[in-house]
Amino acid sequence: MKEQSQRLGTQPIPKLLANLSIPAMIGMFVMALYNVIDTLFIARGVGILGVSGVSIGFPVMMIIMAISAAVGIGGASVISRRLGENKPEEADQVFGNILFMIVAVSSFGLIGAFTFLEPLLKLFGATENILPYATDYLFPIMLGSIFFSFAFTTNSIIRSEGNSKFAMMTMIIPAVLNIILDPIFIFGLNMGVQGASVATVLSQATVTLVVLNYFLKGRSSLTIKAAYLKPQWNVIREILTIGMPAFIRQVSGSGMMIAINLMLIKFGGEFEVGVFGIVQKLAMFTIMPMIGVLQGMQPIIGYNYGANNDSRLKETVLLGMKVVTVISTGIFVVMMVFPEGLMNIFTGDAETIETGAYAIRIMFALAMLIGAQVVSGGLYQALGMAKPALILSMARQVLFLIPLVLILPNFFGVTGVWLAFPLSDLLAFALSMIFLYKDRRLFFKSKKDAPPYEATEKPFSI
Repeated sequence: MKEQSQRLGTQPIPKLLANLSIPAMIGMFVMALYNVIDTLFIARGVGILGVSGVSIGFPVMMIIMAISAAVGIGGASVISRRLGENKPEEADQVFGNILFMIVAVSSFGLIGAFTFLEPLLKLFGATENILPYATDYLFPIMLGSIFFSFAFTTNSIIRSEGNSKFAMMTMIIPAVLNIILDPIFIFGLNMGVQGASVATVLSQATVTLVVLNYFLKGRSSLTIKAAYLKPQWNVIREILTIGMPAFIRQVSGSGMMIAINLMLIKFGGEFEVGVFGIVQKLAMFTIMPMIGVLQGMQPIIGYNYGANNDSRLKETVLLGMKVVTVISTGIFVVMMVFPEGLMNIFTGDAETIETGAYAIRIMFALAMLIGAQVVSGGLYQALGMAKPALILSMARQVLFLIPLVLILPNFFGVTGVWLAFPLSDLLAFALSMIFLYKDRRLFFKSKKDAPPYEATEKPFSI
């Protein structure tokens, strides 16, 4: 086992969490920055209808990422625990099955590009004016879905073996390339919205080659073996069971955007959809640092749980919670004080700035509660406990946000869409605290001492 994996059980927790989380945070920050700049170029070069088209098409892209997240995060949890148990052969076997699933899943995106793309976009709320922009953006994305799937999935795998710096680079490389290529394709080649998606696909294809070289050249603790590429259904089932919360979280994000876009068109119009497209990119940008902390925590938790190092597990959980709470509080302050300045980055239109700032102040009114929500579900997921992880991953978006988005606008109009966000934050935070209090001993004990709740839940059960 390489040193990058062994340090998960030996390095002091504050230093280890910093070493794993900071690269993840930087990588996520750069990826979020790319999303913001991508939207900025479209807003400045195409207009608010172009942003609306991307906003309508983005849920489809999120579904592709949802499947990749299920495979990558589920596989990363299994691999980190196998490495913690000193079972490198089994870890290689899991990785081989992950590669098989990437190829199998990507074929659906390729087929979908030529068959059901336009009907799907209409179902998701594309109007006659928005549909051309949404189609132009999404068609290249679906053609290149194998690159997205591979890069997104393997990032989690690389992080699970403790190589956080290279995982960071696999996020930075495509983001930087995308930022460079965007103006060339959008403005230089006059490709508009489609130029943004072509730049994205080329960037992901480039990082796919970099990651393949990493594994094939022996820089990883994992080895690609032809015999392990043959699917083993018990391994696939374990991966997908553990990864299901990540899938639900991503798909619910897609469902959330679909519901919001439909209600904005019903109670507002195409203009409000475009405004939300900008605000949503800012929201993604703010949550990335907390996800980076969680990504740094998960391999430590999985490894030390597998190695029965319960004191290190406890220290990781407490420290991680403190860090995300500080971050989410800082986000609250920024969003309350500077919303007009943030909107002004994307557009000079006074009405768009005013509407966006109004939405931001409502949506982020309880942002200080977001950190605990993000971490809580991830803790259960790192331990391979699919059921509580699934419930907590569904809580904010599926159990609370989507129903509130569908109900509140009937009473408050477009403002009801914005109000759904802080209310769902409050409810999801309360549910997270109930789970963590109920299972407060779980994260502080070894597997043999875990409460009956955990003992009845096997990695293979749903």
